[in-house]
Amino acid sequence: MEVVQILHMNKGEGETSYAKNCTTQRQIISVTNSVIEEAVRECLGNTVPASMGIADLGCSSGPNTLMVVSNIINTVCDTCNETDRNLPELRVSLNDLPGNDFNAVFMSLPEFYKRLEREMGIGLEDCFVSAVAGSFYGRLFPKKSLHFVHSSSSLHWLSQLKDKFGNTKLERRNL
Repeated sequence: MEVVQILHMNKGEGETSYAKNCTTQRQIISVTNSVIEEAVRECLGNTVPASMGIADLGCSSGPNTLMVVSNIINTVCDTCNETDRNLPELRVSLNDLPGNDFNAVFMSLPEFYKRLEREMGIGLEDCFVSAVAGSFYGRLFPKKSLHFVHSSSSLHWLSQLKDKFGNTKLERRNL
């Protein structure tokens, strides 16, 4: 059986769903937030692109889905304000396997956009969220389309890939 078919989160809101069992992932996100902020600031460096591509690989669905993206966007806003630069247009790509409950993610977007407007002054014309269904074991995005890529609790599954001799395979992928 293919790895993509085996490794997935449980959909819905039931007792065994990811939405009900994602406290460990929330803790990981909280602990790594300062590292993410530093990486975003470093990514912006001396120049801010007119349009910034951001991807969250293995976003899943549930209460944590837009948490990291919110933190990334907040850091971009803060950095632009601190350096007196214009906020770029934000292109956010949420990625997970095709079986992910993207409908639940999309239903949470209106509240996400309201929060962006209320807390950061970012409107619908400034931030575009889309879903990219597919495995990050292969190529998902066009060349030079992303500026910042995040993956919290999914890339470690790459260590589970074995070659035909049973050796663990880790490969760097150009996104």
